[in-house]
Formats: sequence, structure tokens, C-alpha cells
Amino acid sequence: MSIDRAAGLAETARALAAGEMTSRELVEQALTRIEATQSSLNAFRIVRTDAALLEAEAADRRLAAGERLPLLGVPVAVKDDMDVAGEPTAFGCRGEFPPVAADGEAVRRLRAAGAVIVGKTNTCEFGQWPFTEGPAFGATRNPWNTEHTPGGSSGGSAAAVAAGLVPAALGSDGAGSVRIPAAWTHLVGIKPQRGRISTWPRGESFQGITVNGTLARTVADAALLLDAASGNHDLDPHRPPAVDAVGAARRDPGRLRIALSLKPPFTAVPARLDAEVRARVLELAGKLAALGHTVEEADPPYGRIGLTFVPRATAGIAEWVGEAPFPELLDRRTRGAARMGRLLGGVPLRAARRAETVLQRRIGGFFTSYDVILAPTTAAPPPRIGALLELSGLATDRAMIAACPYAWPWNVLGWPGVNVPAGFVNGGLPAGAQLLGPANSEPVLVGLAAQLEAESRWHEVWPPRPTAAVDSPAA
Repeated sequence: MSIDRAAGLAETARALAAGEMTSRELVEQALTRIEATQSSLNAFRIVRTDAALLEAEAADRRLAAGERLPLLGVPVAVKDDMDVAGEPTAFGCRGEFPPVAADGEAVRRLRAAGAVIVGKTNTCEFGQWPFTEGPAFGATRNPWNTEHTPGGSSGGSAAAVAAGLVPAALGSDGAGSVRIPAAWTHLVGIKPQRGRISTWPRGESFQGITVNGTLARTVADAALLLDAASGNHDLDPHRPPAVDAVGAARRDPGRLRIALSLKPPFTAVPARLDAEVRARVLELAGKLAALGHTVEEADPPYGRIGLTFVPRATAGIAEWVGEAPFPELLDRRTRGAARMGRLLGGVPLRAARRAETVLQRRIGGFFTSYDVILAPTTAAPPPRIGALLELSGLATDRAMIAACPYAWPWNVLGWPGVNVPAGFVNGGLPAGAQLLGPANSEPVLVGLAAQLEAESRWHEVWPPRPTAAVDSPAA
């Protein structure tokens, strides 16, 4: 039996539990879709064909025996910064990496929920940029328009879900790397509270700014994957209280006070909000007001929060570069960022880490007046393939900040944010908006996103099916 690519995570899990199809059939179909689009979309770094089919057959035996788990037999994908036992973790880099011995904690929890990991998705080198290209794998392309990037750094996961190759995928978000590709591929992307989904075997990833998150076409599916992957390793330093994201997606969020924030946080280079993106965010604000929420323009007191981001981000890159088996193969921009990280890794890094509490207290005060912030996810639509690939380090930073100035403060704070589709700009390119909240506010954000989804029906709109290979300028 065949299942349409429109079937989401929850529907697929239900059909498996009801015996309407087998996991082997589902995984075979996912693998066929991946193979058919790899030359055009290039979403996957690793496809686990033989292992995934064996895992699917084992899931079918468990289903036949009456076992039921949230994702038993369902194919999903994970980003290639996450350890999957028996597979390399190249994290966007060139070279032959050895297979790792054990699953990372997030992958372990997905398996414990019954999921079949069909592959690992492409990401730019060490997840630094909002595009998914590089000499290690070529260019990953946007299903809505293959001349454009799906964003990054979780671009492979976003492309795979947007094209219907898998119903949902894990990504990671260190400066918007789940929310940005979700915005640019018309998906729901949840960046959860720090520690919600473990980053183990790293207790903290990139000095605590990077968290694992979920990408799906619907809020319910993103919430289901969030609940399945959530939880902690015994040695995790951040252990937030549990939330029920699936339950939140089914509940009315109540009447909320929403701050519409269109002003970018302080950056060292100019950033201007594209007029069409602005119009789409304003339309979402109007929908929220029509749903009974109070919406008014107000900007959080960010101050110079960017000064605390750079030491943490570059120190994190220096850590990864220090472990890289082939440093001579790394992008020149990566090596430059690592040098900066080593310079900032002492007193500046400690000061940046200490500043987090002050920032949380100051910006947290904003939430005595508002429940949620609505902001653009990006300032611009997705760039063309190759537009940022050959730039210098400084030029890349300037272009990246100009296009994506809105997402990274929530990584410094460690708080949750959810991208929701906001429609289309520039003749059919997706745009998105963020719902942002204080610590442990996933239930409010997920409930509000689900309410918007019921009104907007964004999940009913699909990109064209990829049909032919596209030559990659990065290959």
C-alpha cells in the first residue's frame, strides 16, 4: 500500500498502529523519494538504506505483536550534527569520518519512541551559515524554487520535510538554524528551551547557544517529534521541567497579549526588513488580532545583546575545529572564526556567559506586559544558490546579518521560539514569522501556532514535485 507524501507524522503513526500499512512499505517509499530527489534537492548526506529497512522490519514485528509507541515504524531524518550509531558525523565537513559507536541522546530517544532513522541531512560546515552548501556535498536546494537555498544550517532537514521525503526531521538551532530554514521552506520549526532536547554527547553545544529542535509541516507533527525527542542524559547541565507539546497543540491558548516587534536587535552592520516580508508579518498580526488577541507594536529591550553572542559562537567553532580530523580541509571562514574564538575564549567568553542572567532578567521583564512576541524570522527571502558561498568571512557575516538579524537573541537567552509560515514573497518564495516567549513557554507558543494554523491552513500548500537534476555550483 502507498501513502501520499501529504501524510504527516501523526497520521503515519496512526496508520501503522491500525495495520493499514507496514513500516517496511513506508520506509521503502521514503527511500525511493529520497533517491529520486537527491540529484535535484540533495537533502541527505547519508541515506541508511539497508539499516533502515532492517529497522522497519523489526518495527513491523513489534507492531504485529501488539506493541504501541508514539513513532513505532515511522521514518524520520536527523541533521548530520547528531550521532547515529554506525554512521559518521561529518557536520558539513569534507573528509572521511569514522562511524560513531553510539547514538546521541536525542537519536536514542527517537529510537525509544519507535522511529526509524532513514538518514542524516545536509548542513553547512559546523552549522555556521544560513545556507546549506559546501565542497563536501554540493548545494542543498529549496523545493519551492531550486535556484534558491532552503536556508541553514538545518537546510537538509527542511528540504526533506518540505518536499515530503519524510514527515518530520530533527535540526539544530544556534542562531536560527531551525527557524530560518523553516521560514524559507514553509514549515513549522520549533526551537525549544535549552536542554529540552539533549545535545549529548555534548552537555552544551556552542557554549549553550545551540539546541536541537523539530521541523514539520504542521504544529501537531512538530510537537509530536518534540515530545518524542525530549529528555535528558544523566550528565546534561540543563534540565528544564517537562512539557506536553502535543497536548498544548490541542488546547486553546486563551486570549494573549502579543508584542509585534519589527525592529532588528542591535547589530554591527545594517539590516533592513524587506517590504514584502514585512507585509506578510503584518498580515499574521492581523489574523492574531482577529482571533481575539491583543496585538500592539513593542520591541524588547535587547540592548547590545550581540556582544555576548560572538564570543560564545566563535568559541564553539574553535572547539569543533580543535576536534576536526582534517583541519586543512576546512573552509577558510571556519578557520578564521576559530582563530577569533580562541582569542575570545578567555575573559570575553566568561563575561558573555555571565551576562546571560542579566539579559534574561531585563528581557524577562518585558513579559510582565506581554505573553508572546511576534517578529519576522528573517529580514529577506531566501538567497540564490551560490550567493554567499565564495564571500570572504567579513562579507559573509555582513550578508548573513542583513538577511537574518532576528533569530539569534533567543539562542543567547536559551528560550523557546516557533517559526510559523507567513505566506509567500517575490513570486513564490516562502517567508516566516517567529512566536517568541520566555523560559519554558513552549505550551503557549505551540498552542498559539496551532490556532494560527487552523486559520491559515498553511500545511495544505505544497511545493512542486522535483523532476530533474540541477547542476550544483558548489559541487
